[in-house]
Amino acid sequence: MFQSLPATTWLVFVALAALSVLTVTVAIFKITQFRRMGLGRHREAEAILDDWLNGRPDEAQRKATASNSVLARVLRAAMSGLRARPSDPFYGEELARQAALVELTRMGNRMRLLEAVVQMAPMLGLLGTVIGMIDAFGNLAASQAAADPRLLASGIWTALTTTAAGLAIALVAYFIAAWLEGRIDDERQTIEMVISSAIHGRVGQTRA
Repeated sequence: MFQSLPATTWLVFVALAALSVLTVTVAIFKITQFRRMGLGRHREAEAILDDWLNGRPDEAQRKATASNSVLARVLRAAMSGLRARPSDPFYGEELARQAALVELTRMGNRMRLLEAVVQMAPMLGLLGTVIGMIDAFGNLAASQAAADPRLLASGIWTALTTTAAGLAIALVAYFIAAWLEGRIDDERQTIEMVISSAIHGRVGQTRA
């Protein structure tokens, strides 16, 4: 059944296969990157903040330096600025936000590839279907014998598989992108919270 597909439809299948490989590759890359960056290590940040807010800046700085996490690096920048200019909290806040921007930029790296897959896969699938339908009806028009509905239905069914494949790939890429974006958003909100806590203290608690 698939042997009768035109060469252009096979090219669409190859392109869809490449998009699926790209999706898996980006997903593995991002998961590995998040782990290496220390995404989601909130307990370490809480311990650093506890030391900082309770008058143990040296211990807080030591823990922040030893920790390999996004929040620890942001807190390290904030504490360095606050210790360098105790009378200017905006300096520490600015350093922390610069560090946060660097981390968030790294987290968002390669995410546009998944967005591109979500948009491209259905369009490629539809293109393959249109090409397959044109080929099926073209063969029917060129046939000298009586039209066989079964052959026409077979050609249409085969052509529609590219649309189904494209939609399936797009859905998988969409859910992967949504999950990764959710983790980035969670980390962004936590970064905002720890910066505010380091500069101004927690609710009901001030810096010692």
